[in-house]
Amino acid sequence: MVVLNVCLDNFYAFRNFQMNLTYPKKIVGSYIQDEHLAGRSNFRYKKVNVFFGANASGKTTFGRILMKIFNFISQKNYSYITSVICDTSKEASFTLDLASNSQVFYRVICVVEPCADGNYQSSHIKVQIIQENIRVKDSYESCVERIENKDFYSSENYVDELEKIEELSWFFQYPEDHPNKLKLPNKDEKFRQVLENVLKALDPSIKEVKISQDVDNAYVIHLQNKSIVIQDGDLLTTDFLSSGTKAGIEVSTMLSSLIQKDYHFYYCDEKFSYIHSDIEKAILSVMIEYVGENDQLFFTTHNTDVLDMNLPKHTFTFLRKDVTDPETTIKPVNASSYLKRNTDSLRNAVENDAFSVSPALELIYDIINTDDEG
Repeated sequence: MVVLNVCLDNFYAFRNFQMNLTYPKKIVGSYIQDEHLAGRSNFRYKKVNVFFGANASGKTTFGRILMKIFNFISQKNYSYITSVICDTSKEASFTLDLASNSQVFYRVICVVEPCADGNYQSSHIKVQIIQENIRVKDSYESCVERIENKDFYSSENYVDELEKIEELSWFFQYPEDHPNKLKLPNKDEKFRQVLENVLKALDPSIKEVKISQDVDNAYVIHLQNKSIVIQDGDLLTTDFLSSGTKAGIEVSTMLSSLIQKDYHFYYCDEKFSYIHSDIEKAILSVMIEYVGENDQLFFTTHNTDVLDMNLPKHTFTFLRKDVTDPETTIKPVNASSYLKRNTDSLRNAVENDAFSVSPALELIYDIINTDDEG
């Protein structure tokens, strides 16, 4: 499945939020190949989405609500979405446009009726699935036009309605506030190769990585004078690996999954806080190389060096939080909406805060003035 458009209201801090993940005009000579549905060259979508934004601007939360919605659709359990409704006394809703590998356009409309005490029942959940076959010459816009000519109805059984959608396939990775349990494949040679290359780039003292012959889902990292066993389900608490090297293990699982086409949707959220900027750019480049037909990659970062990569401007979205606007607290800003010419510099725009997403540094510097006054 490819995500084409997302509307959110009253989930987490999202109010009247909309993010479109398509683009109208073919990019000649783009670094990202075949940025359209397979066999549908006019149906263009953003294969690679790089998110920037200050802390608490919604980058991680956007991924989390997508994961909640995916689980709701897949498992038919409404608690995934009701658990993250901000104001239970008000209606919450989302609309999600998807395109499937079988060339079907889905619009998922979900309305959750108010429930002041938060004790939601299935009767509060109203879902409608509208679908259209994607024709050979269709674009996103032409499919939307046909979809919007259909009437909305309220399904009596949201489970039956969700059964209309084809199976979803996704891989999310997030930073954790506590040590995270490892999720490692079992005796996977491609993963071993990727892991060895990434870890040796991060730590020159690592000599090799081998598959454990004695323990399932385990790998042995050989350093110059020590060996460390990492196993699926274990907490990675060893002091013999740096924070960046530990992060490299999780990054390797996503990278090898991309290479082996295990999933179609990938969300990599700020896994490079402890990793050198050049290595982050290199890994992102390899990830992009392996984003296949009808695949989609989301990548969040604070690393402004990524802005210098040879990527289309529509790849970059900046999230900003505006607490003065209660109607739309979080706003997405796509670089291509502001920078129309090929010669426009994305880095210069960011350095000059053209998208109004810079953190409030003046509050930090005010500490000096406050201290002086004291």
